[in-house]
Amino acid sequence: MKRARSKRGKAGLRKGFVKRLQSVRGNRSQAQFARDLDVFQQNINRYEHGTLPHVDFLITLSSVENISVDWLLLGRGARNLR
Repeated sequence: MKRARSKRGKAGLRKGFVKRLQSVRGNRSQAQFARDLDVFQQNINRYEHGTLPHVDFLITLSSVENISVDWLLLGRGARNLR
């Protein structure tokens, strides 16, 4: 029974992450967002479909977009760093 709860919790975290990532992207296309971050568009697509991102992507996104990694991954705290 603990595993079932754990899986639902992970699914909820992933859905929340996807929504927060899409909110950071805003009206930009995935391609434009990828160019802004100097990453591959395919990675943005994977992340928006629930694949958890690599640490280097999180660091880049945080510094370029001024976004808290804690907020992005877990929904905790303020969205912006400053």
